[in-house]
Amino acid sequence: MAGQRTKVQEDIRFRVLRLLEENPEMSQRELADAVGVSTGSANYLLKALIEKGFLKLGNFKAAEDKRRYAYLLTPKGVAEKAAITQRFLARKMAEFEALKAEIEALESEVNSNKI
Repeated sequence: MAGQRTKVQEDIRFRVLRLLEENPEMSQRELADAVGVSTGSANYLLKALIEKGFLKLGNFKAAEDKRRYAYLLTPKGVAEKAAITQRFLARKMAEFEALKAEIEALESEVNSNKI
């Protein structure tokens, strides 16, 4: 079960890094909604990513509220995102192949029952 949890956590980390690379000024609430986790979980994850050196905080200059931050990927974060992307893609391709095989088996079963 821990293996499945690790995959889910890595998928969430992948989505967070991807979203922040595209839109670094996302709020924690917006990020949590986009990824499908609680705001507290998003806060915990962001702190962990900062602690690991994958993200750094920068002031979001255009915001009226100067307490807002931008979450910027560090070079280490970009490398981690690339590694996670490869693993994510490999998992999704395996899922796709398994699903395709199951669909083919079901179609074959349906076609053989039409006689």
